[in-house]
Amino acid sequence: MTSLWPAETKDGHVNHDSLKLQHKNALKLSKVRAFEIYSIRHTFLTRLGESGCDVWTLARIAGHSQISMSQRYVHPQEDAVLNRFSRLGGHNIGHSANSALPEPESDSDATDEIQEG
Repeated sequence: MTSLWPAETKDGHVNHDSLKLQHKNALKLSKVRAFEIYSIRHTFLTRLGESGCDVWTLARIAGHSQISMSQRYVHPQEDAVLNRFSRLGGHNIGHSANSALPEPESDSDATDEIQEG
């Protein structure tokens, strides 16, 4: 897998120390109020989880070795859960919602059986 933020370092990606220094310089130059750079990662993973990303994909993106780490970022709200269920409404696999119920007998069927017997 390629690095999301490649850099000319020994391991080929931005390391914590260089990112910290770049962040500090960017805050100083932009005069933006200081914040933890890690907050961006947390916010990104939280938004990804809220968008419906499954925990296994989120774990892969985040580089987590266990999905239990990624579960922290998946907080489906009630409307998100209902939205997922509503997506199932379009599935047709050769049966309808009523196919599991027995067909009701019509009055003419019952009358025919009485007259024949």
